[in-house]
Amino acid sequence: MTSPSVRTRIAPSPTGMLHLGTARTALFCWAFARHHGGKFILRIEDTDLERSTEAAVQVILDSMSWLDLEYDEGPFRQTDRLSRYSEVIDRLIAQGLAYRCYASKEELETLREGQMARGEKPRYDGRWRPENAGGRTPPAGVRPVIRFRNPDQGEVSWNDLVKGPIVIANSELDDLVIARGDGVPTYNFAVVVDDIDMQITHVLRGDDHVNNTPRQINLYRAILGDGGLLPQFGHLPMILGPDGQKLSKRHGAVSVMQYDEDGFLPEAVFNYLARLGWSHGDHEKFSRTQLVQWFDLAHVNRAPAQYNLDKLLWLNGEYMKEATDDRLAALVTPRIAQLGGQIAGPALPAVCGLLKDRARTLNELAEHAMLFYGPHGVDPALIAQHLAGPSLAAVRAFAQRAGSVDWERAALNGLIKQLVGEFALKMPQVAVPLRVALTGRTQTPSIDAVLELFGRDATLARIEATLARCG
Repeated sequence: MTSPSVRTRIAPSPTGMLHLGTARTALFCWAFARHHGGKFILRIEDTDLERSTEAAVQVILDSMSWLDLEYDEGPFRQTDRLSRYSEVIDRLIAQGLAYRCYASKEELETLREGQMARGEKPRYDGRWRPENAGGRTPPAGVRPVIRFRNPDQGEVSWNDLVKGPIVIANSELDDLVIARGDGVPTYNFAVVVDDIDMQITHVLRGDDHVNNTPRQINLYRAILGDGGLLPQFGHLPMILGPDGQKLSKRHGAVSVMQYDEDGFLPEAVFNYLARLGWSHGDHEKFSRTQLVQWFDLAHVNRAPAQYNLDKLLWLNGEYMKEATDDRLAALVTPRIAQLGGQIAGPALPAVCGLLKDRARTLNELAEHAMLFYGPHGVDPALIAQHLAGPSLAAVRAFAQRAGSVDWERAALNGLIKQLVGEFALKMPQVAVPLRVALTGRTQTPSIDAVLELFGRDATLARIEATLARCG
């Protein structure tokens, strides 16, 4: 018998932003499917009708697109499949594998309190199982939930693809609610029907779902019957903050699209997420193609992964160095506008090429680019500190001779060195005053490169405006 083609899925709930943990799970599912030549499916689990929003659905789609996690099928919405869930529930009831439970919330809370007072594990006691209900008339005004009749004996076991063998006794599980009083299915039920219908072969998800898996396995067996093929399960370790606590906003971890706003490149975030809890030797930086070639579950760490913003910033900086200047210019243009900059004068791709080695994010690159596109203003204190004595004389001489020099780095560097010699100064005693006069800053990239990019006319206009303020 030929094994089925690998089919994985990601099934986020549209009740908020798509966060790092879900994005990492999606990436692992994508990489596993691609590695095995299989299919990756996107499913929107929107049966939480009160909390699900269209805006959150769009964020999921935008996040997947930004990370370039292309899916082969979907997006499927659970709300489009309600009739299918009802069909399966009706069949389970007819087979005696599910039943209507009329216990009120108050009744269940009293049951729970009594069990806890006796030191027992809180659990539903099966009071509305047909054999226990004893022909009782259902109470008026109570819309019943539907419960799955969990097996009383035996155990549930599976060989987790990440954690190894796991065994849970059925006596530890109670009768799970599979549909609410309004008929909407619960997560644990809908996800099983979806995975069966979509022929999912490998369920990879966070290890916060480990407790759901034995319940779902029993549901699979009830729906599929004898001989039905269940998917394999793999539970991925949590992502923790640097302090070892559950990852949260205070650690700098936010929604996927916030990383776009914060100036990260998608390929850097993609690479970082892939490395967060999985490894291939000592490789920290790798391409999507390499990830697909290398990815396996044997090298997913069992221990929680640890989020490190500094490592992500380093990785993003490396990808920015490799990015083309034209691409960076397109990405940084709106960020310069947000800072109030006017892109006129030096060509932005050339500016990005000069500055990108100094920036770790696009936002930092935009801030550096304000050197060329921000308003020209010089602090009087800087003028007093740097534009006086021989240094001021050297800058005046530069302004006088710059009109006839070839406007390219080598010639400009030659002129600066000539002035250093003539005025018996050190290089910083000419370069720094020139920076101040031209940009209002004491630190910039190489001054000859900055001069070249500003161009002759803008350079002389700025320097002369500053000199006019000198004593």
